[in-house]
Amino acid sequence: MLDFILLLIFLSVFSFILGTIPVEWESRPKLQAMPGLEGSATRKKKSAFSILRHIAGINKPFVAGALHKRIARDLAMGHVDIMPEEFFLLKEIAIVLVLLSTYPFIQQDMIAFWLCMGLAVGYMVPEFWLKGKVKKVKTTIIRELPDAIDLLRLCVNAGLDFMLALKWVVEKSPPSVMIREFNTVMNEITLGKTRRDAIRDLASKYELPDLSTFARTLIQADKMGTSVAEALNILSEDMRLSRFRRGEQIALKAPLKMLVPLLLFIFPVVGILVAGPILLDFMQNNPMTQLTGGGR
Repeated sequence: MLDFILLLIFLSVFSFILGTIPVEWESRPKLQAMPGLEGSATRKKKSAFSILRHIAGINKPFVAGALHKRIARDLAMGHVDIMPEEFFLLKEIAIVLVLLSTYPFIQQDMIAFWLCMGLAVGYMVPEFWLKGKVKKVKTTIIRELPDAIDLLRLCVNAGLDFMLALKWVVEKSPPSVMIREFNTVMNEITLGKTRRDAIRDLASKYELPDLSTFARTLIQADKMGTSVAEALNILSEDMRLSRFRRGEQIALKAPLKMLVPLLLFIFPVVGILVAGPILLDFMQNNPMTQLTGGGR
């Protein structure tokens, strides 16, 4: 009983400490490699990628049509720099690893079930990893978009046009997901795509409500010939208000999420501390035995 109580106390303290750890760790600067070593490492990486791409070429008949478009779209949203055939090769490698790692524990009458589960798990693990990358990128864009719009608004109000303001924001801002997308938009416009199409493609790439509102506002201002500065001012206020409401929504969900560790770790410990001594005293000095005459 004492070991069980100590285990529950340890789990409750551990969950409390784990809850105080921030979700995003501090990003530390990386040391720059020497030019010669960096070149050799880059060449080795390129050679390894070229070998994988040659092997992944056998998957072209399997990755075609709608599947190719869907995987390519997810890879682009997740900022994963590989081809759909290479991603399908990762699925095949995952299937082989799952089958090999679980083979020693399988009995002869479970071969069919083992094959089906290995194929399903190996196929879905890279999918879950890619979905997690896409979700992380979308969350980062939602968080960084109001600040980027504020920078564009300040540059436009200072007298720059939209393209010069976009170029200034891309060049002067630290690297981030939103700055990378702005750089892509600027490069597409430089290569000949119209500003409307470049901004519309950015919104359709991620299908986020905030990003769609940003693109729709700029496209409407371009069509109607209205001031971009005024549109960015209104859009900046709306984005700030939307982020504030999103923060309120997350804060309202926090008590519901705290119920799970509260019910699993804290309430059992409190129950043991309160009812434990009473139960032990009841087991040692049972009053029912005195009523039935068992104590004589």
